[in-house]
This record gives sequence, structure tokens and C-alpha cells, in this order.
Amino acid sequence: MKEMIQKAFDRTRLQREIWDKTMVAVLFLCALGVLFILFNILWHLIVEGISSLNFDFFIHLPKAVGEKGGGMANAIWGTLILLVLAVCVGVPIGLGTGVYLSEYAHYRFAYVVRFMTDVMNGIPSIVFGIFAYTVCVLPMKTFSALSGGFALGLMMIPMITRTSEQFVKMVPGQLREAGLALGIPQWRVILDVILPSAIGGIMTGVMVALARVAGETAPLLFTAFGNRYFSHSLTQPIAALPLQVFDYAISPFDDWHRQAWAGAVVLIVMVFLINIWAQYFVSSRKRWSTGK
Repeated sequence: MKEMIQKAFDRTRLQREIWDKTMVAVLFLCALGVLFILFNILWHLIVEGISSLNFDFFIHLPKAVGEKGGGMANAIWGTLILLVLAVCVGVPIGLGTGVYLSEYAHYRFAYVVRFMTDVMNGIPSIVFGIFAYTVCVLPMKTFSALSGGFALGLMMIPMITRTSEQFVKMVPGQLREAGLALGIPQWRVILDVILPSAIGGIMTGVMVALARVAGETAPLLFTAFGNRYFSHSLTQPIAALPLQVFDYAISPFDDWHRQAWAGAVVLIVMVFLINIWAQYFVSSRKRWSTGK
């Protein structure tokens, strides 16, 4: 009897080991598939775009239609302005909402806000552009950098909200209790204890949201509209790399096609640098908090 039980146990353990190794191999192949697709996209982008990159690309304005040469200096500068405006719109609202969902989750209203945030996260980007067109462009009667930054900022809100909520929840409850035990109001505990403890994760969420909206084109078609010059006013149309790449990609000129690839490379590098800065910020915060 014992031998039969032992044989059955050994057979079951062998089956589990086989299934375990099989699933690990399947997951490994899935990971390789993702990396293969990613590196193929990046390699194709670099091969097509690097050859068109030069110093003039970064300092010159676009040439007239049909002329060769020129650059995307106005689009690079416009993209940076739009991202700054998007941060000004999305970070305060998203961070405040995330803190509310974490610290006041027992309220029924918090469930409604969380559900609507998830719904908002699935809204197509073009819908944000139409909404910004309705509430910004039509009242102002002009396309502008402000309306473009507003549209991108709205897209950042749900992602920042959810990441902020999760990282604020990860702050140990003992820190909250210690602050409240000292008689400090809850809002001061949030500002002086909880947010500094979760700032690394919050910044990571902000950078991820920035990386998502940096390449968006559809909302800017309805809001920023684009131009071929440097913009000196936030209330006027402004160029952006995604818009310029889109316009050049659908044009019939081979030189513009090459510049579109170059613009895509610059856009990817910008996103890459944003993520590097986020990682550096997080690591520096860790060293500061540990005193190392």
C-alpha cells in the first residue's frame, strides 16, 4: 500500500515538474517574442532614420514644399513646450486624485472615481482631442499650444492617478499612525510624510505617462494643429514632432520621408532620456533617504 502511494506521489511530482518547466519555457519564449518585435522596430527605425540626422536637422526650420533639406527645430521645441504644459495640467489633478483614492478609499465616492478613472484610461486619444477642441479651441477661436497641452494633460490624468494610488498605498501604515499620534492633521501627514515616501514611484508614473503622450498625434490635430515656424505665443498654433512626422510621412517627397524617419528617431530618444532621468531621480532619492 505504501509503495503504491509512493509511486502515485512520485508520478504526480514528476507531472508537476514537467508542467512547471514547460510553462517556464513558454513564458520565456513569450518574453523573447516581445523583445524580438521591440528590437526589430527599433533597428528598422534607427537604420532608416540615422542616415537623415545631421546638425541642420536640429537647428533649421522646414524648407518650403518640394525643397530638400531643412530640419525640425520648431517641432522639437514645440514638443517640449507641449509636454511641459501637459505636466502642468495632468500631474496636479492625477496626483491629487490618486492620493484621495488611497487615503479616503472608504468613501463610496472613491469607488465611483476609481471606476471613472479606469474608463477614462480606455478612451481613444482622438476623443481627448475632440473634447479639447470643444472646450478650448472653439471658445478661443484658434488652435494653440495651450489647447494641445490641455489635451495631452487629460490623457496623463488616469495613468498618474492609478500609479499614484498604488504607490501611496505601499507606504507603511506605521508612518501614517506615527504622524497622527503626534497630533499632526491628516493633510500635513500626507504632504510631509506620505508623499515624500512615495515620490520615487509617483515620478516613475509621471514619466511613464509622459512617454505615452509624447508620441500622440490625433489629439494635436484638433488642438495644436502645427505650423512651420517657431511659436512665440501659447495662444497660437504650435509645431510638434508627431505632427511633423505625420505630415512628412504622408507626403509624396522622398526627402520628407527620410526626415520623418529622423523625427521618429528623435522622438524615441526623447522618451528614452525621460525614462533615464526618472530612473536617476528614483535612485538619487533612495540614496538620499538611506544616507548613502
